[in-house]
Amino acid sequence: MMGAGKSTVGRALARQLGWEFIDTDQVIEQATGVSIPTIFEIEGEDGFRKRESQTLAVLLEKPQCVLATGGGIVINPKNREMLKAMGDVVYLKASTHDLMERTKLDKNRPLLQHPDPESKIEELLKVRRPMYQECADLVIETGRQPVNQIVHKICKALKPAPTHELEQAPVADLTQKSSQA
Repeated sequence: MMGAGKSTVGRALARQLGWEFIDTDQVIEQATGVSIPTIFEIEGEDGFRKRESQTLAVLLEKPQCVLATGGGIVINPKNREMLKAMGDVVYLKASTHDLMERTKLDKNRPLLQHPDPESKIEELLKVRRPMYQECADLVIETGRQPVNQIVHKICKALKPAPTHELEQAPVADLTQKSSQA
């Protein structure tokens, strides 16, 4: 979910593991040369979701990386299957209040450009939370925990093998999955 900490936690987790950090939204922005809000404006949410799925498919075989995805990536059942196939998925779970606090000043969240962003977050969580749970190998309640504490919990719970033996990587966020955030 947007504001869960996928990017922040994902970067810190990747640093801890000595792996590459990849944010699917950044990959999409670099590939298109425009921002996510611009893609939403021109192509709508459906167009963005198609780009998101294509990006995930390209990253499917990427070894030793922590992947942060957009919160809506789980909407497509094929994306959920791809995420589960990639490696460990961590759902960074946050309350509506925390998500509001973390996103209230961010104008780069197209779905929150809404008259009542809090009700929009609640609506999105109602739909997405079961999908996040379906994909998650690990659920971490973020609350007000420091990033390093969240990373420690993820590393302890997933107990990744030494880097040279890893074939699959933790998937960040994924709407709050394997740290990314």
